[in-house]
Amino acid sequence: MTQATPHRFETLRVEHREGVDWLTLNRPDRFNAVSRLMIDELLRYFDALLFDHGVRAVVLQGAGKHFCAGIDLTEADSFTASNPSSLRAQRRVAEIILRMRRCPQPIIGLVQGAASGAGLAFALACDVRFAAEGAKFNVAMSKVGLTGCDIGISYFLPRAVGASNAAEMMLGGRFVDAAKALRIGLVSEVVPPDALQAAGTKMADEMLAMSPMGLRLTKEGLNLAQDAGSLEAAIALEDRGQVLCLLPNMQEGASAFLEKRPARYSDD
Repeated sequence: MTQATPHRFETLRVEHREGVDWLTLNRPDRFNAVSRLMIDELLRYFDALLFDHGVRAVVLQGAGKHFCAGIDLTEADSFTASNPSSLRAQRRVAEIILRMRRCPQPIIGLVQGAASGAGLAFALACDVRFAAEGAKFNVAMSKVGLTGCDIGISYFLPRAVGASNAAEMMLGGRFVDAAKALRIGLVSEVVPPDALQAAGTKMADEMLAMSPMGLRLTKEGLNLAQDAGSLEAAIALEDRGQVLCLLPNMQEGASAFLEKRPARYSDD
């Protein structure tokens, strides 16, 4: 069931479906290239998610043939006017990635066509990535005179695919097709284009079968464990998360499992 959404955007489309926001980059005539307005709207959207427990998961996709072609180069003047202006513009687009990771809702990325530059960064900031056959990924910044280390790519890409594969993509901007993306771990699954939304729906349904608190703490724990200083630190974090979930959820979860029915968790 699709509900009316309170969000009103020009470059994004948001549909809320029973606990899941379907967030669509909506500039198909520009291959969803990231404009100044899209930056503002993405910042506003992800900021609002921080305490919105009515949204339990997000599916991020692009309208039309491509997921996202990167920064709209026809609006690149804010990045080139001066070093102070460039830093301000750079920090604004990078803040989108920080807000994607900071929001408690897991994000499922559905990639078709090209995910280039900022589009690759958006995909990497998702918790789970599915690709359509024919999708391709590249670090486009390397091809326009810039460093390949940009808006979180140098952090996420080596963690996803390993140092050598990351270097191959970042040192020159080489494209990786969907088959290789699956092989190196950049995406979880490659499906026919007409099955991409179904893959996102299935993953979102599985997420919503978790308890609301358990789902939020799993995303938070995964984020923190990647940079944990030791196994002991990661386990201490896990222990706290489990204790927070045990009292409100364990009895209902176990009963539902034994009775072969969906669990009915409270988020109060």
